[in-house]
Amino acid sequence: MTTEQKQLVKATVPVLREHGVLLTTHFYNRMFTHNPELKHVFNMGNQQNGKQQTALAMAVLAYAEHIENPAVLLPVVDSIGHKHTSLDIRPEHYDIVGNHLLASISEVLGTAATPELLEAWAVAYSQLAAIMTGHEQSLYSNQVNKSSGWTGWKPFIVKQKVKESAEITSFYLYPADGGGVADFQPGQYISLRLFLPELNLLQPRQYSISCAPNGQYYRISVKREAGSTHPDGLISNRLHDHIQEGDKMELSAPAGTFTLVEDTNRPKVFISGGVGQTPLLAMLENLTSKQAETPITWVHGCRNESVHAFKDQLEQLADTYTHLYPHIFYDQPTAEARHTGWVDLAAIKEEVLQADADYYICGPAPFIAKHYGFLVENGIDKSAIHFEEFGPASLQLQ
Repeated sequence: MTTEQKQLVKATVPVLREHGVLLTTHFYNRMFTHNPELKHVFNMGNQQNGKQQTALAMAVLAYAEHIENPAVLLPVVDSIGHKHTSLDIRPEHYDIVGNHLLASISEVLGTAATPELLEAWAVAYSQLAAIMTGHEQSLYSNQVNKSSGWTGWKPFIVKQKVKESAEITSFYLYPADGGGVADFQPGQYISLRLFLPELNLLQPRQYSISCAPNGQYYRISVKREAGSTHPDGLISNRLHDHIQEGDKMELSAPAGTFTLVEDTNRPKVFISGGVGQTPLLAMLENLTSKQAETPITWVHGCRNESVHAFKDQLEQLADTYTHLYPHIFYDQPTAEARHTGWVDLAAIKEEVLQADADYYICGPAPFIAKHYGFLVENGIDKSAIHFEEFGPASLQLQ
């Protein structure tokens, strides 16, 4: 890009800050009108609730702000790249997106979209697409080079369906070809796709792998969205109500950047709310199976015992792994509980605040923001705090 083109892109930053979601909403409407086949690729639930439009607007804004040094966005590129490979996004998809994005800039900005500005954004997008597709190609190569690895969509069989609580059910997924499963890093997710008759669409969803690597199967633990007719609820409810042992579904290879830092000399503090415990369970199982002496503080919150999935397994682990210290919060307890109310790190401050620990937080966005803020305010280095927000990224924690 020329210096002049970079300046033109940067000049759109104020507009993107104020009207970015308007632009991305127009873009998605345009793309799905002209390329309806992409409705099978994108999570239409996140289209309906506006999360995807907001996430894209934030990403476009960040790229414009850092157009002179895109390298600072590499952690974001890595995270998006993992999500794209989990959805089998390929270079040809970038061509379609680029065409609709440039057309949307022209249509939304009107006369302000000069030929020079559109050319600058065309070059900027081409540069970004080259960065993204190059990184994603390396991720695809890594996946296919693993033992039992693959790219794209592969059939798996549900061999076990286990009810873990009143709301959460686990599905044990084995390759339909009878082979092994590719290894993964604890904390990663898989994408599955199901046909939804209600929408007449194939729909993908990401679910954290809730067990440690074992070479035989993946386990996902899914919360029922009671009474939901939203597309997100349609997938989880279809899993609960229609998918039975022996059924097949398609999965993509494990992906994700929210992974366990395997330094057994550093204590680990896991903080989760509700079904947010699923990636942390994989990390916990991985650590405790190695019979290391890593101190582990487990902080989890949910409504009460009836919805507390994996409660018995956690108690058994605490009996056998002497360095595991659980703290469970019930905000609507049905029996006597050690901690009542929402998760409150201040109430267990002495146990949680450890200068040399690694922290992992997973749950709804407000849950993450609250506990991230508490840790930082109490002197925990930001580099030691890892978090994952389910769905498109909306948090900007500094």
